[in-house]
Amino acid sequence: MKNILAVIGDGSARPVLEAALMVARRFDSHIVGLHSLTTEYAVVFGGEMGFSISSEVDRTLEREGHDRRDQARRLFRDFMNAAGVPVGALAPGQQGPSASWREEDGRQNAVVGLNGRVYDLVLVEQPEKLASIAEATLEDAVFESGRPVMMVPKVNGPHLGDVIAVAWNGSTETGTTVALAMPFLKQAKQVVVISVGAQHMPEPGPSGEDLARNLERHGLNVSLRTAIGRQKPQGESFMREAMQAGADLMLKGAYTQSRIRQMIFGGATRHIIMESPIPVIMAR
Repeated sequence: MKNILAVIGDGSARPVLEAALMVARRFDSHIVGLHSLTTEYAVVFGGEMGFSISSEVDRTLEREGHDRRDQARRLFRDFMNAAGVPVGALAPGQQGPSASWREEDGRQNAVVGLNGRVYDLVLVEQPEKLASIAEATLEDAVFESGRPVMMVPKVNGPHLGDVIAVAWNGSTETGTTVALAMPFLKQAKQVVVISVGAQHMPEPGPSGEDLARNLERHGLNVSLRTAIGRQKPQGESFMREAMQAGADLMLKGAYTQSRIRQMIFGGATRHIIMESPIPVIMAR
């Protein structure tokens, strides 16, 4: 986890930076703060003479975009200065976290999905509501980057990665997440595998006991818990067991059901996205 991409949308992204710094201190990582600025708005209104582009609204949106960029840039600079993290390349022989700032043009979700492909970990904020730019950014990061994505809640705890809960349902997506998050698992004090029963798995797959045995061969301290339920109740059960185990980080395969089905009927991924009080690493 040497190269971390932290998405800084505006001045409210401090929790993302806090989580990025905790990760960077664990792995001596370089944090890249990424901000994207949309430059094409094309706000269209209907009128008696047909449709027209409102240049005044267009200018207002552009001004607001520049304000968010300035807030994000200032937050990043002030946070790193206060934390004593050098911004720029490390001097030869210097150890510890470092950081740099990056700005791109385009919609945030598309920019993150594209640029995240070369990083070891992508950090994004937890969406406050469905169908928001934050949710679109999370989904594009997961579906387009091919990298593990850490969703960060609005409030961070004092630790990150000491006790890791794995929401295990036997799926390919969760298996991929576990593999990509192995650097975190190897440094954890305890790993808790929270498993559903075979009747609740989305497809035939290894059991929680199978996963636990394989993780133990890596020298990890592993325990097992059982989650009961399907779809949204399953997500609630995963979260309840994780919190009771004292987890400060969860691993969850993203969208083992289709996104459309989860949007209509709900699902474990969607429930955890909206409700998790701890960071969640997702992949597929």
